[in-house]
Amino acid sequence: MAAHRKPKHSSFGGQAVRTAATLALASAATATVFEGSGHAAPRPTPAQVKADVDRLYEEAEAATEKYNGAKEQADQARAAFDRLRDEAARRTERLNRSRDSLGAVAAAQYRSGGLDPAIQLALTSNPDQYLERAALAEKAGDRQAAAIAAVRRELAAVHQLRARSADRLRELKAHEAELRTQKAAVRTKLDAARALLARLTAEERARYEAAVAAGSHDAAGASASGPAGGAAADRADRASADRGPLTAPTGRAAAAIAFAEAQLGKPYVWGATGPSAYDCSGLTQAAWRAAGVSLPRTTYTQINAGTRVSRSELAPGDLVFFYSGISHVGLYIGGGRMIHAPRPGAPVRIAPIDEMPFAGATRVG
Repeated sequence: MAAHRKPKHSSFGGQAVRTAATLALASAATATVFEGSGHAAPRPTPAQVKADVDRLYEEAEAATEKYNGAKEQADQARAAFDRLRDEAARRTERLNRSRDSLGAVAAAQYRSGGLDPAIQLALTSNPDQYLERAALAEKAGDRQAAAIAAVRRELAAVHQLRARSADRLRELKAHEAELRTQKAAVRTKLDAARALLARLTAEERARYEAAVAAGSHDAAGASASGPAGGAAADRADRASADRGPLTAPTGRAAAAIAFAEAQLGKPYVWGATGPSAYDCSGLTQAAWRAAGVSLPRTTYTQINAGTRVSRSELAPGDLVFFYSGISHVGLYIGGGRMIHAPRPGAPVRIAPIDEMPFAGATRVG
């Protein structure tokens, strides 16, 4: 009898099914890739990258000035806290000496046959109880009463100083928290700017960095927009130069300018005040400090540190401010030009004041 066997499936057929399935999945994936790439954002032009980077650097500088302000306040709070802490320590030492003196009086009275009740109160281990009952000190002699009153004053002063120190410590912690916030904001903006610049080709990036270092208004967009971008600045420079060179009105202004000139070529570093690097307000502060004038740390406080002057009244040594948020400052040197610390990658240099939106000017010294 013939054996009954199940029909054999063709191995080719199974392989064909698997192959067809694989091809179908691959086709679907390929279609998805092409569909996704069809909707991908186009690569930004160098001009677009420059515009976005400029915006990020402007925002980073505004955050830098807020950081500078928070740091100045934190430094002041820390110094005040340290002073209060030191004064509290001195007062505590003085209090201990007064209490030791009372103890010596008590020991003498004990040896002589008795301890005055007022002295017992002065030596109690519970100062609050002692203060509540200090009126009994009137029963002591004049010397003991004066000593007890001195202890009472010192104890009250120590309590007050410790309370003020606690307030200053809370204030310090709040300023330090703001400092961390602004520091993170600056770094976020700068990281975003670096990420955008990384999208440029090596040639575009080199052209951009060379233009920024030279102070060009076109930077990475030069090839896209042609020479028109720098033409406006050139016209402004020529118009300013037509006014001729100006002499610093005071010896202090001349000293501030001389200091700033000596910093030309040094790098911009946010939060820096010299001597090897500067941010914008750090440079103007250092320049006027060299002239014997103390300026506050930030752009938005420096603008109120002197007498406001109009653009037509500018004289060498004046502080010139830019952007609606007063986030950038330079030192005017005459002829429509200034010395300033521009931004990361751009060293301290001379530039026309027309290269940024003018916001105001202040005369100091």
